[in-house]
Amino acid sequence: MRIYECADYHAMSRRAANLISAQVILQPDCVLGLATGATPVGLYDQLVEWYRKGDLSFAETRTVNLDEYLGLAPTHRQSYRYFMQKHLFDHIDIKLENTHVLNGLAPDPQAECAAYNRLIRDLGGIDLQLLGMGHNGHIAFNEPSDNFGLETHVVNLSESTIDANQRFFASREEVPRQALSMGIKNIMHARRILVVVGGADKADMVCKAFTGPVTSQVPASVLQLHPDVTLVGDRAALSRLKEAGVSVCG
Repeated sequence: MRIYECADYHAMSRRAANLISAQVILQPDCVLGLATGATPVGLYDQLVEWYRKGDLSFAETRTVNLDEYLGLAPTHRQSYRYFMQKHLFDHIDIKLENTHVLNGLAPDPQAECAAYNRLIRDLGGIDLQLLGMGHNGHIAFNEPSDNFGLETHVVNLSESTIDANQRFFASREEVPRQALSMGIKNIMHARRILVVVGGADKADMVCKAFTGPVTSQVPASVLQLHPDVTLVGDRAALSRLKEAGVSVCG
């Protein structure tokens, strides 16, 4: 595992964007696994900036997103399809048909999950998977105690995840209670994984995930078993790792 410490959110976002842009430049038709939430906004902004400068093209790139709220239309302002259009897809030269996000309005959620698994296989797998990490160690919407062997599936969101996402909705009651999510098995099959984490409030969980035992109670801990993981974080998020004696790069 490679760990990069960055001074702040801007530097963290730029470092992560550099790694993604290198993947696209070296393999223009790569399959990127993408994430949503507050953490990747800065890196998406950086990718858009480089595209506008002519440094980067996504014309051949394919993408698959990690997850989507069950029950939200793609046009809903809090859907992850809407998020991706707003923060990345609408501002670069990627072909819409090459972007894939789970359908939150699928009439048969189980069938939608099975189709998404087939899609990932048909694309040849994920070359680089971007991940954030929740306060309870969840990655995508894989909550504590979820089975590591699951592929894309319907998830019942934990109370802590609902609380964390409440800020994006008018009230807690409006936060969906279920989501469609890639499983740990999908994520672990990616050829490379990039984890981006910022903030002192994540420091304890980062330390548990990358120095503690591999356990389903801390879903991100399974990443210790992957052969090619890069962790990019700001000083606050990595502080406990450094206290534990883990070597990091500047």
